[in-house]
Amino acid sequence: MVTWDVSPILIELGPLAIRWYGFLFALGFIVALTFYKKMLKNEKIPVAEGDAVFFYIIIATIVGARLGHCLFYEPEYYLSHPLEIFMVWKGGLASHGGTAAVVFAIYLYSRKRPQQPFLSVLDRISAPTAFVSGMIRMGNLFNSEMIGKPTDLPWAIKFVQIDEIPRHPGQLYEAISYFLISALLFWIYWRKKPKLPPQGLMVGIFLATLFGARILIEFFKINQVGFEESLTASVGLNLGQLLSIPAVLIGLALIVRSFSQKKDVPSKKTKKKK
Repeated sequence: MVTWDVSPILIELGPLAIRWYGFLFALGFIVALTFYKKMLKNEKIPVAEGDAVFFYIIIATIVGARLGHCLFYEPEYYLSHPLEIFMVWKGGLASHGGTAAVVFAIYLYSRKRPQQPFLSVLDRISAPTAFVSGMIRMGNLFNSEMIGKPTDLPWAIKFVQIDEIPRHPGQLYEAISYFLISALLFWIYWRKKPKLPPQGLMVGIFLATLFGARILIEFFKINQVGFEESLTASVGLNLGQLLSIPAVLIGLALIVRSFSQKKDVPSKKTKKKK
């Protein structure tokens, strides 16, 4: 068993406090952007487009994840206290809201760039996004939040800032899963360089595996809000699992669709001979 008593604050400079969550969130985006720009170079797309698309993604992630939490998990409270929706520093982000907002943001981004089809951009961001998701879960670990159910397994963690009960490290389960999914997607992207995987395949795998993992891991975590107890008792699944099911189905549909296309799509680095 591991005893976890790490402060969520990384550095304190007078009234300014840099928290592990914010640091890992930012570091995840910096690393993801670096890899994304390498993908752009492979496809002969201006590297500056990386900064543009990540601007869309960062804004969409924060806004969508915050609205997702407020509307999915605590709608009654936030609808009666609407100004607190903007108080992101108080915590409360939902990955499902962030994912939906990012998809919409990429749609807006690709509309202005006909040379970058919607699904192609989603494919390209899938591996970096999975990596960022893993870094965010590491931030949850440092915050001692999203904890797991009690267990006597040897890798159980006692979050002493919460209680003295050994628990499943649900944050680590998710972080490891997301890092592995990111590595898999990067491998799929680069394995036949400079050719690209079929359009829609990578984002399909991302949705099916990441949210599929979320469904499974939720069984080892405690529910985030009170009403989920009655929901779990009635249907056997909590809200996070129910919201993940459509994402998994969409992902599977995109995978099937991708196999109906040609096996590989030439990147802009290589042109077909006529």
